[in-house]
Amino acid sequence: MHSHLLPGIDDGAEDMENSLELIKGMRELGYKKLITTPHVMWDMYKNSPEIIREKLALVQGAVKNAGIDVEIKAAAEYFLDEHVEELLRNKEPLLTIKDNMVLTEFSMAFPSMNIKDILFEMQMQGYQTIIAHPERYVYLERNKDFYTELKDTGCYFQLNLLSLSGHYGRSVVDLAHYLLKNGFYNIVGTDLHHLGHLEGLQRFEMPPQLRKLLDEGQLLNPEL
Repeated sequence: MHSHLLPGIDDGAEDMENSLELIKGMRELGYKKLITTPHVMWDMYKNSPEIIREKLALVQGAVKNAGIDVEIKAAAEYFLDEHVEELLRNKEPLLTIKDNMVLTEFSMAFPSMNIKDILFEMQMQGYQTIIAHPERYVYLERNKDFYTELKDTGCYFQLNLLSLSGHYGRSVVDLAHYLLKNGFYNIVGTDLHHLGHLEGLQRFEMPPQLRKLLDEGQLLNPEL
């Protein structure tokens, strides 16, 4: 429910050949349904629902022609910036993972002052906000109460699988285990961008704490 598989519109798949290679690799890992989420980050990736749907249709056709037995849909990963604020002001519909669920992210370099205001407005408009890879905001390591504040407002938290493997560094591993241990996560994604990520997923071993969440039905992935 979090990947970058549509070709040429963000920092994920570079072209259709690359898209198909990544999708085939995911199918070989056992994935039967992929909800890919290209960036909507207005300074870099000016993706609209029309652009995303057009690319999705091309990928769906290519997947079918290649005989890859996988269902692929698309939503978006919204960077919480002025563009998203404008979309909300204009009541423009956001692309959803399922029903009213919207994947969001914010700066990994420094805290943004108005994040909670944007998330609140999204919720007021009926969206269930999902915080992408919260463990990667390492500046929150000294301000873990911010996680609790977001959780208490009803935000869902999404774990990147490779965060547990050390792919993003030791600090991210430590934060991921903290959030996992304290029951923050509702949903899991791959955040697959390229073959390096795919190779990491091929080596990935699910830790017992995450397996327990899945077995106990605490993760929403099977419902998507």
